[in-house]
Amino acid sequence: MAERFRIGVTADFKVGVPGRIEPVWTEMFDPLPQVEYAFFDITGQDAQGKYVAPADIANFDAVLALAPRFTAASFAGNQRLAVLARWGVGYDMIDVPACTAGNVLLAITTDAVRRPVAEAIVTLVHALSTRLYDKDRLVRSGDWSKRSAIPSVGLRGKILGSVGMGNIGSEMFRLLEPFGLKRKLAADPYANATNAAQLGVELVDLATVFRESDFVTINCPLNEETRGLVNAKFIQLMKPTAYLINTARGPIVNQADLTTALQTGQIAGAGLDVFEVEPLPVDHPLIQLDNVILAPHALAWTDELYHDNGVHACESILSVFQGEMPKFPVNRAVANQPGFQAKLASLRARWQQ
Repeated sequence: MAERFRIGVTADFKVGVPGRIEPVWTEMFDPLPQVEYAFFDITGQDAQGKYVAPADIANFDAVLALAPRFTAASFAGNQRLAVLARWGVGYDMIDVPACTAGNVLLAITTDAVRRPVAEAIVTLVHALSTRLYDKDRLVRSGDWSKRSAIPSVGLRGKILGSVGMGNIGSEMFRLLEPFGLKRKLAADPYANATNAAQLGVELVDLATVFRESDFVTINCPLNEETRGLVNAKFIQLMKPTAYLINTARGPIVNQADLTTALQTGQIAGAGLDVFEVEPLPVDHPLIQLDNVILAPHALAWTDELYHDNGVHACESILSVFQGEMPKFPVNRAVANQPGFQAKLASLRARWQQ
């Protein structure tokens, strides 16, 4: 019998989302006798901390990854690995050009994340607009006399803006449709104009989003274009009654500039599920503020997301196992590279007998 199709699963699943991936791979991989899978530890170490070393993945055809770093060094000398399936949609921890140069296809779970993250954004919009946590604290303190001093803000007639108009941003606008927003704005140089028009979203520049919106939401990927994009220059344009919501990636927003704006009352508040450094240090000034809602990069981690992330990541692996392209590749061009094609040919020769 030919050597099996081997899948390596990063060991951080056991701590980050314990018990969540095992039922999915049992369902999807166990019926296939040609497939075997196992957790592997991450052994690389550099100035930025741990990363996946070449030896960690040398004997796998596929890797299912939660959140470890894959650097250029990770793919050095790679001859076997054909697909890296990310459990989620962010891939700022992966050196994509190096992945492509190593003839490795990178796939993400767009369908699994779209709705849960959009729901998380809507949750923060409502929690901030109703000042839910302020009112919660009044009840806990027993001082109901101050409840009239904490008015809610209705969404009807308000303006909501998005930095980014991809899958999650589009789903967010769909979910908020029944609430009677006055205008929907988005800044995204790569936006699909037809999609925006169908959703009633005006494509504008960044300054307009920050200047005119009552709620500014961050819905773009973290890359060299967006790192530190939201800084004092744009935050200073916001209305003093406006809120900023970030469920994308922390480093897109200059955290020091945002903290200053919240401390000085320059904006009304913020809802943050992501931070520049995670976990957020317990002595960080943000933790002392009453006008910000904080979540541990897990607000979208619903039962649906856990299940669907696992299913779609495993589906990506099985697509390559079958010699096909997965549904949501990041580096699509790798499919035309001779090195990647040779890997697919080798896989077919090994198990399609």
